[in-house]
Amino acid sequence: MHWVFEPGFFSSGPVHIACVVGSIVAIVSGVVGVFTVMRGQSFAGHSLADVATAGGSGAFLAGVSPLFGFVAGGVAGAGAMEMIGVSRARGRDLATGIVLGASIGLAALFLYLGTTRSSTTGASQQILFGSIFSIVSSTIPVVALLSVLCVGIMALVHRPLLLSSVSTDMAAARGVPVRVVGLLYMLALALAVGLSSLAIGAILSTALLIGPAAIALRLTKRIGWAMVTACVTGVGAVLLGVLLAYDSYYWSSSHAYWPVSFFIVVAIFLGYLVTELPFIRTSTTRRNETRASTAPDLDSMSRVGSGQSAGPTR
Repeated sequence: MHWVFEPGFFSSGPVHIACVVGSIVAIVSGVVGVFTVMRGQSFAGHSLADVATAGGSGAFLAGVSPLFGFVAGGVAGAGAMEMIGVSRARGRDLATGIVLGASIGLAALFLYLGTTRSSTTGASQQILFGSIFSIVSSTIPVVALLSVLCVGIMALVHRPLLLSSVSTDMAAARGVPVRVVGLLYMLALALAVGLSSLAIGAILSTALLIGPAAIALRLTKRIGWAMVTACVTGVGAVLLGVLLAYDSYYWSSSHAYWPVSFFIVVAIFLGYLVTELPFIRTSTTRRNETRASTAPDLDSMSRVGSGQSAGPTR
């Protein structure tokens, strides 16, 4: 198998850490990403990635781990977006645009100060595009703790969050605290974006958040299967990216590693294109129609939430 796994792959410490951290981040991103796509807040996730850039560059400037900056920046941005009105359809673009512009300005300032006042090289590359092979083992417990917190929040609010994603008015009429649920979801989204920024960089973190979830929702309309599919897709893309990045060292005489984030994003993009193939779309549609006769799917819930008939009535 040396033509697939180059020498030292299975014994490499950085590879082990990259696989563990990348897999954990992919699972968290898959769970949160499904609701992000359903709620039409992909742009909000992208905005939080830019806020994470400002947080990570600020953390580097302060001499602390970029992970804490990614998470702190994302949480601050999520709170600001929720207060401005990102949970309302009319306020989403306004809130996202305001937070996006402010965060890019701060990121530019922090990166400039960090590169001019420090002799450390590659900081901008690590923050913007990730450097998963440089993660130290002491980071794993922190990543695991933040991941458990994020998944715990999603487990706590997933039912009211699903209802409010279909119809905010219907959720409010049934006594769901829509604003609290939305705020907790934004907190989970901020944590997921911060963790994915550590793995593949703040600029590309949206790909790991949105891509596998979009693939999963094209293959199934059942929320449980969608989350499982998104997690499996994300983990597969991360592991494949780590393998190809490691092997790329031996592809040329220059012995230069290709970025892991590049391979992960390309794998996700190709996976999404595969779901566009006619025979896959046809088989998926037939399978969803069969399941719809025995279990409600997202489309039928949307029709109920909008007041349309979900089926024959007497």
